[in-house]
This record gives sequence, C-alpha cells and structure tokens, in this order.
Amino acid sequence: MIRYSLKCEKGHQFESWFQSAGAYQSLAATGFVECPMCGSPKVEKSLMSPGVSTSRKKANPTVPATTQAQHPVISAPDPKMAEALRALRDHVEANSDYVGRNFVKDATAMHLGDMPVRSIYGEVAPEDAKKLIEDGIPAVPLPFVPKSKTN
Repeated sequence: MIRYSLKCEKGHQFESWFQSAGAYQSLAATGFVECPMCGSPKVEKSLMSPGVSTSRKKANPTVPATTQAQHPVISAPDPKMAEALRALRDHVEANSDYVGRNFVKDATAMHLGDMPVRSIYGEVAPEDAKKLIEDGIPAVPLPFVPKSKTN
C-alpha cells in the first residue's frame, strides 16, 4: 500500500491509500479519484514528506516521555472532514446501487460485459479488492461502512 497526498483543482488537500503507484495512475486516468470535499475528478499528487523510520525511537521534544505514555493525545474529528465524508456517503448512496457482498461478482461481470454497467457499492474483503485492481477492474475503497453495519 502507498499513501499519497493529493490536491484537487480547487486547492482542497487530502490523503488516500492505493495498492501501488500503478493503481493510482489507473484510477486517476479513469476519473475514479475524486476530491472528497467537492467531488472534482481533477486531482493530482502534491508534495509530501516520505515516511522514514529509524532504529531509535525519539521522544517528542515538547512533551516529556512520561507524559506521552500516560496521556495519549486524541484529537476530535475535523468537522469539515466529517461533513465531506457525510456528503460523499450521501452522493454514493443516491447515485449507486448497494450490492452488499456481491460487489466482486457484479463488478467483474460488468467489466467483462456480462452485465449492464451501472454504479455500485458494496462490501469487499481486502484480498478481493487487491485482485480487482490487479485485474484492471476499476474499484475504489470508500472511507465508510454501509449503514446496515452501524448502530
């Protein structure tokens, strides 16, 4: 998996994970990478710092090590991001058919021309999602679970 910092034509910045650099390029070329804030498909990679791991753990210089262990910092969700995710979910649900665990079967059938093409969403195991991408079948992971799975 690879994480990219992305930026849309309107300047919204966000991050997303992709199976590989090729998977990002394939999805972006077909318009399947969209800004979660405004829905723009005109998205490009932006500058990001690489994740570098070292053999030594460094303590945060502004917080003593004992405080870090005793009081982990958890921030509240960004209200703008929460609203963008809600809007994305509403858009997907309004414009797509929920196929549940049949997602892989239906997406493959549409890709092969055995079923009429339509927008769908559903549930996919990680290994099946990887296989879809490897087979060139356009699929994008969504950052939410179906409402049937929530309380």
